[in-house]
Amino acid sequence: MPKQTVETAPIELKTIEAKPITAAMGAEISGVDLSKPLSEKQAAEIKQALQTFLVLTFKDQDLTPERHVNLAKYFGSPEVHPIVQGMEGYPEIIKVIKNPGETTQFGDSWHSDNSFFESPTTATILHAQEVPPVGGDTLFSNMYLAYDHLSEGMQKLIDPLVAIHSASDAYNPVKLAHKYRGEAAMKYNYSDVVEQQVEHPMVCTHPETGRKFLYVNRMFTVTIKGMTPKESKPLLDFLTEHALQPEFQCRIRWSDKAVTMWENRTTMHYAMNDYYQYRRIMHRITVNDGIRPSA
Repeated sequence: MPKQTVETAPIELKTIEAKPITAAMGAEISGVDLSKPLSEKQAAEIKQALQTFLVLTFKDQDLTPERHVNLAKYFGSPEVHPIVQGMEGYPEIIKVIKNPGETTQFGDSWHSDNSFFESPTTATILHAQEVPPVGGDTLFSNMYLAYDHLSEGMQKLIDPLVAIHSASDAYNPVKLAHKYRGEAAMKYNYSDVVEQQVEHPMVCTHPETGRKFLYVNRMFTVTIKGMTPKESKPLLDFLTEHALQPEFQCRIRWSDKAVTMWENRTTMHYAMNDYYQYRRIMHRITVNDGIRPSA
């Protein structure tokens, strides 16, 4: 089975430039100002680059909240999160804040955004507002490669399986009561979504590329359909650990006003929590194309 990387994926770009970050995934994009409306060709080439590299980062982009929302609309419908409170006047934007001295942060476990949605997030667009002088990187892993590098026997085992996803632990109203009471920088609203469970294939086929990818993550995948949690745990632990091999990854080091967007369902990501004495503020928008993951 081919193990295609960004080095072997054919791509021709004329309105933007893409510099690969690693052979596995990721590219630094130049030649475009995201604060201005995109031409049809620019939008199409950014989408093409996103499907190829999965993670795109753009330096020094001066986006207002309104322009951030307008940018997101090129890639899908901006989502309003059912639990995390959005920005006043711009409910689609979540202010991801970690203040100095806080020991935990938003997104500090490997995950795919909102896999507990019936139709999970397609792409995420993060705009840096304030970054620490060192630390606070975001790590990404390529779930196409995670699937490709499984043995044929393991692929046959998991291809027909379905996983259960839930926000019940990540947004636990008891463990995170201070956020639901509005006593933290990031505030939560309780929703029935917290307790709901949704089913997604453990192996999905991307509707545009036709490639298979592994679709499980540590934060939201709770069990395998038809198995007890105890029976599911060894297989889920193996798959999520397998998916985090360094050869499948890239790492984004943030700078002020940088924008990073990623193809959400074919990647996992993790926000490094290594900057305890500094503040970090990001503006996050997620978008959805309305297509559910399918086997």
